[in-house]
Amino acid sequence: MKAGTKLERILASGKFAVTAEAGPPKGTSAEAMRKKGELLRHCCDAVNVTDNQTAIVRMSSLAGCLLLKQQGIEPVMQMVVRDRNRLALQGDVLGAVALGIGNILCLSGDHQKFGNHPGAKGVFDIDSIQLLQTLRMMRDEHKFISGEDISGEVPVFIGAAANPFADPFEYRVHRLAKKLKAGADFIQTQAVYDVPRFARWMEMLTERGLDKQVHILAGVIPIRSAGMARYMRDYVPGVNVPDEIVTRMEKSESPKEEGVKIILEIIEQLKDMPGVHGIHIMAVGWEDIVPDVVAKSGLMPRPVV
Repeated sequence: MKAGTKLERILASGKFAVTAEAGPPKGTSAEAMRKKGELLRHCCDAVNVTDNQTAIVRMSSLAGCLLLKQQGIEPVMQMVVRDRNRLALQGDVLGAVALGIGNILCLSGDHQKFGNHPGAKGVFDIDSIQLLQTLRMMRDEHKFISGEDISGEVPVFIGAAANPFADPFEYRVHRLAKKLKAGADFIQTQAVYDVPRFARWMEMLTERGLDKQVHILAGVIPIRSAGMARYMRDYVPGVNVPDEIVTRMEKSESPKEEGVKIILEIIEQLKDMPGVHGIHIMAVGWEDIVPDVVAKSGLMPRPVV
């Protein structure tokens, strides 16, 4: 068996990686998860399974990852610190590894007041950077946070999120460096629409040599309508949608086609950007567009490693 996860091997080989996202259902249907897996199977190197995304209850990320794994699809398990304390988080990591899930993305999680259980208690026993440190300790030192030994190997490829667009802008690269120091092997970023600003962030990052220490996957979200573009511009924190993109969507007679065109233009620029090692496509509820986007970006077929 080849060492490391498929995603790890592709990034280590210097090939341009493609990951996508599959939100589990608000129910028990394994078939709903499998359908998304089949759509993404041939166009992605790995598929993220979200963890109660936007603080809305869904099938667990661990179960969704296992369903993908059973289909022969490489999963990335997302873990948020909002919902579980350090005991549950570490237990889920052990369970994931036992089930053959090796990619784990460490996140804070959207605040519960935005979800369908606004009265839920946020746990936040540890934060996302401490979760990165925990996974690295479990993998490299074979120890729990308590200092006790773990029996068996914990081979995990550790991911984190980054938002190049939040303020203060100058602090963004410093925060990324903290995540690298904590143990991040790969980074998936917030959606890129403002390419010049993202390019400035990448320049700051490469000047410090951070692109040699971690794999950066730039996030992209295909836009389906002018309303979606306006909503993301006005109400989604950390997403920077320039007015000219909103205008293009408003003026288009075929908004879905225009939305795909915009994303293809962005991906083309990201492919040539120094330090960018791949893209992460978040087609929320529009997974069937992902194969089309990947093919039209010239990123098919995916490499075999």
